[in-house]
Amino acid sequence: MGFFDRFKKKNKGNSEQQKSDLVISMPMFNSDENYSLEKIVNDLKSYWHLDVSEISGDDSVATFKIENEIVAVAFMPAPIPHEELESVIAYNYLYKNSKEELSTLKTHAIVSVMGSNADNVERFKILTKVNASILRTADNSLGIYQGSQTLLLPKNLYLDFADFLLEDMLPIQLWVYIGIINDEKSSVYTYGMKEFGKSEVEIINSTMTGGELYDFLLQIVNYIIESDVTLNDGETIGFSAEQKIKITKSKAIYLDGDSLKLEI
Repeated sequence: MGFFDRFKKKNKGNSEQQKSDLVISMPMFNSDENYSLEKIVNDLKSYWHLDVSEISGDDSVATFKIENEIVAVAFMPAPIPHEELESVIAYNYLYKNSKEELSTLKTHAIVSVMGSNADNVERFKILTKVNASILRTADNSLGIYQGSQTLLLPKNLYLDFADFLLEDMLPIQLWVYIGIINDEKSSVYTYGMKEFGKSEVEIINSTMTGGELYDFLLQIVNYIIESDVTLNDGETIGFSAEQKIKITKSKAIYLDGDSLKLEI
């Protein structure tokens, strides 16, 4: 297990009970030039058609409200520590040239959507729209890092997936990391479901290809988050009356703690 320990995610405690009241991301930039608060707000209004109110602050630190959610944006005149990104780069597959591009990383921002009565799906929608507006209006932007999900996402890919929200679809790829292990048989696992108060999910040693498993698990994750479904040990799940995939809760293979295993 020594090799796989490099990829093992930290999942402390019971993920069903650890939904965060604060969602955070870090837009990354390749120069010291700051983003423009005015441009971000204008993009939120014109592109996403959002009501942005109670704007306070400047290009360094600002807060504002979107749909009664408080958003904070702070510019950090330093790169994200290399040691924090190094391990994420090692297993990231959505940002294929990240090692080269992020060698130019100079500064970053911290975007936070504060806790309120809204559920985390709505907060993640707002976070995604703010991130996209920053990326779209800052020429020196590289992409987004979300440490709570160990997601590293390049600018153009992020903007493409964020546009799912215009079609009332969830950009799950921007919210939950799905790890792929290709060995003699293929395995996949989630990391980030705890942000929505859900258990992490694994499919272990399947005869399906890694790509097929990814697509299948993506559908499952989308269903869980969009419909606010809680899967339980001993139940079954399927996309047809005939498909009955057994769910088992046990010690995780590629995560710390427990996970739900789907047997396919």
